Amino acid sequence: MQEAIQKTVQRTTIPFGPQHPVLPEPVHLKITVEDEIIKEVVPALGFVHRGLEKLIDIRDFHQMIQVVERVCGICSMIHAMCYVHGIEELMKIEVPPRAKYLRVIWSELHRIHSHLLWLGLFADSFGFESVFMQFWRIREKILNIDEATTGNRIIVSVNVVGGVRKDLSQDQMRWILDELDQIEQMTTQLESTLFEDYTVKKRTIGKGLLPSRQAVELGIVGPTLRASGVAQDMRQLGYAAFKELDFEPVTENNCDCWARCRVRYREVLQSIDLIRQAISKIPAGEINVKVKGRPQGEVITRVEQPRGELLYYIKANGSKNLDRLRIRTPTFANIPALFTMLPGMWLSDVPVIVLSIDPCISCTER
Repeated sequence: MQEAIQKTVQRTTIPFGPQHPVLPEPVHLKITVEDEIIKEVVPALGFVHRGLEKLIDIRDFHQMIQVVERVCGICSMIHAMCYVHGIEELMKIEVPPRAKYLRVIWSELHRIHSHLLWLGLFADSFGFESVFMQFWRIREKILNIDEATTGNRIIVSVNVVGGVRKDLSQDQMRWILDELDQIEQMTTQLESTLFEDYTVKKRTIGKGLLPSRQAVELGIVGPTLRASGVAQDMRQLGYAAFKELDFEPVTENNCDCWARCRVRYREVLQSIDLIRQAISKIPAGEINVKVKGRPQGEVITRVEQPRGELLYYIKANGSKNLDRLRIRTPTFANIPALFTMLPGMWLSDVPVIVLSIDPCISCTER
């Protein structure tokens, strides 16, 4: 009888995406299941390729700042910062100290904005629409700060080669601190709902396991890696003014969806603290320097995007146009984690597990 039952079990291949209610961007997964249990996963990309790296042929190295900002709107400031770091290294430009602190402030505002957006989408993936709206309500305060200090809500366009194009007044910094106090209070009020609710625990604890050894072997980065207990954060390299600030990478050891949610939640609070430190220590002075000449040589720069390590390879020949621009985004590094996370899980776990790596397909498909 048991043998007869086993023979009736068949494998079925089910498409997940590229259009799916839980996916903010198009990614396609071919999921092979036996009954409701996932046996195999094959991801497919290539729906929104835009050829941004090729634009070096018609845009000079200054104009490319606006191009790389549009790789991903959510973390546009950090893309631009990574790019200008590379150009500044090739041209041996020393950025004014005040500009370094301003870059930290705006980059951490973008990290908070990105994590709050994700926390809302993650809550929505297991049916908590009210929590989704609460996190996005908090996120609006970050966008208001961006708009008030840069003129734009998403793509702030503050980075230039040699520094930043805008400054913050003392009144603006005091206002930012007041807003951060409110953001911190509103965020901590949602902690018990997000981590102590029975439904949340049922949908996240033990789901999408990624042991630390496998995470390292697969080259996983960012919160997905730190949720597996690996304390790796590119901000420890000390770029911009991070070497002057006191912080440690946020890690969790559960290695599951709950841990990845926990890391991003805690990083929101950490980023608030980093902005407070930066405002308290920011020196007076110029915010940019005059740039003469053109870049020559090749360089690799790395920064910590909200999703993990962002890597830029830049090759220049001394002309106004670059020879080569190559971008390695964190989602590209994190997609292989799905091969480990999904097999053995229920089909109903797919939306939560896929969102737990915070996929950004516009970053990945440039």
